Amino acid sequence: MASSTAHHPSVAQQAEIESFQDHLSKSTRILALLGAGLSASSGLPTFRGAGGLWRTHDATDLATPEAFSRNPGLVWQFYSYRRHMALKAKPNPAHYALAELARQKDGFLTLSQNVDGLSPRAKHPEDRLKLLHGSLFDVKCFEFFCNYVERNNYTDPIVPALAIPTSEEDPTTTSALAVRELDISDERVYIPELDYEHLPKCPKCKRGLLRPGVVWFGEALPSGVLSDIDDWMKQKGKVDLIMVIGTSAKVYPAAGYVDAARAKGARVAVFNMDPNDVPASGLYEGDWFFQGDAAQILPEILKPVIGELKEMPDAAAEQDDAVTDG
Repeated sequence: MASSTAHHPSVAQQAEIESFQDHLSKSTRILALLGAGLSASSGLPTFRGAGGLWRTHDATDLATPEAFSRNPGLVWQFYSYRRHMALKAKPNPAHYALAELARQKDGFLTLSQNVDGLSPRAKHPEDRLKLLHGSLFDVKCFEFFCNYVERNNYTDPIVPALAIPTSEEDPTTTSALAVRELDISDERVYIPELDYEHLPKCPKCKRGLLRPGVVWFGEALPSGVLSDIDDWMKQKGKVDLIMVIGTSAKVYPAAGYVDAARAKGARVAVFNMDPNDVPASGLYEGDWFFQGDAAQILPEILKPVIGELKEMPDAAAEQDDAVTDG
């Protein structure tokens, strides 16, 4: 539902939108590359870039196998917090729009760099969604010789010791409203040190600790996912379109998919808040850049193919028809 303050595109902008919609309607093989900007409307912090601190720790320093070996309790506290925040967030209309596009277009494949679980929770068809960096809600055994993996574990907390601490505003009342969660990303909030006994154990080998099923720094992207994408790219026929949504697409190997799609004939459509966030190879004549919040503009731009979105339980943002092209 468009807000009453919605910005209506200019004639030139409308022409760009219609040009994209015409190309989309004729396209059969389509890629989407998703980044953290897609989930911004769902209110999730990214912990990347300047100021990416969690308590006193650089968040990227916690995202390594070495950090887990040194202090698995601390790493699990960080990831349990991220799981908790992601579960409190809701998929936004852009997640639902892309899920519906996957149902409408058989040749549509989505490559997501996000680990937040919002695309799966928006019922994006599983076989059309490739998670390049894994998921916060997959867990696997940290032992080298154990291959245990569990998908879509939404238990929060995953073990009791990782429960978010709470504070009673008024100790004289038992009302649920008087209890609030403490923000453990704030270093002033006390959290205990956790050892092996407190942490999730592997049910298969009975020896190893479970770890988050995300790709840490220094680790390879999941081979099965990369193989599936390569098989899709090698299919006969051109790639018609790649949509780059909420990501600068400047970091490889994700950025390489823009180049690979171009090499097979694809035109590029970028959806981003920052006008400087264009793919590493730039924009070519015939490409599109739509500046704005993906949660607002994607459902509108995709409407000729996906129709009006109806099934959006607890969507995190309202649709708007604000679209700006560059």
